[in-house]
Amino acid sequence: MQFFKNKGHAILSYVLITVGILTYTFAWAAFMLPAQIVGGGVSGISSVLYYAVGIKLPIGVMNFIINGILLVVGFKVLGPKFGANTIYGIVMSSLCFILWQQVLHVENWFNVQELGNIVCALLGGAMCGGGIGLTFMMGGNSGGTDIIALIINKYRNVSPGKVILYLDIFIIGSSWFVSHSPEKVIFGYIMMVTMTYVLDLVLDGNKQSYQVMVFSSKNDEIADAVTKEVGRGATLLDAEGGYSKQHQKVLLLMVHRTDKPHVMRIIHRIDKDAFISVSKTQGVYGKNFEKLKL
Repeated sequence: MQFFKNKGHAILSYVLITVGILTYTFAWAAFMLPAQIVGGGVSGISSVLYYAVGIKLPIGVMNFIINGILLVVGFKVLGPKFGANTIYGIVMSSLCFILWQQVLHVENWFNVQELGNIVCALLGGAMCGGGIGLTFMMGGNSGGTDIIALIINKYRNVSPGKVILYLDIFIIGSSWFVSHSPEKVIFGYIMMVTMTYVLDLVLDGNKQSYQVMVFSSKNDEIADAVTKEVGRGATLLDAEGGYSKQHQKVLLLMVHRTDKPHVMRIIHRIDKDAFISVSKTQGVYGKNFEKLKL
């Protein structure tokens, strides 16, 4: 029974990885490449070679060749299991580029001249970020700078989106020396920022945590209710009013995004007059939260 469960999970993972790569490559083939907007990553390098330098190999073929160089590094660092996903991602992304461009000709599906460069950059960036985010969540990637991002993220608490952001800044900026078009470089950066934002939103959206501080005379009761109903720990801090000089307890809670509405309802139910401070956290590590990577 466990065998079929694991096998089913693996199949579902590869299906979702494929969907993510299809979305990512579609964004490039339908919006970025027809508008001649240079993005980041290996696809960006391939587009520069294709449009500016004049190497007329299909983007899918160039994508496969360049990724092959990075594949060896990713295979050694990320291990043989992830190496299989990496190989799958590289081959699939190359085939998807060929599917969208040479077979289905998606560049003819939309009139990029009517859409405009800004729309193509925003749509392309959003779809790229969503596609890569879904692929990352399932343990895969499409190769290229994604491999470098995942290597760093494996050992450091740095989001993949930030790593890709720094690499893409260099790649897109370098395209100016070939195209000499400041406008194209600017739209490339717009695409890059949009992709980074959506990527981190997909990867970290469900992990978002909040710090909730409650000032109430019923903090003991609120803490017990949160512990029992939500399953989150609560901490009572000693405090003193700056004006009244009265001693009081301040309740400190760390909750996931999905738990926040329930916690707020508990506080309101017990003490409608409670003073509450809620703030998003940069990261929460430890029991029941994220594992700290050093």
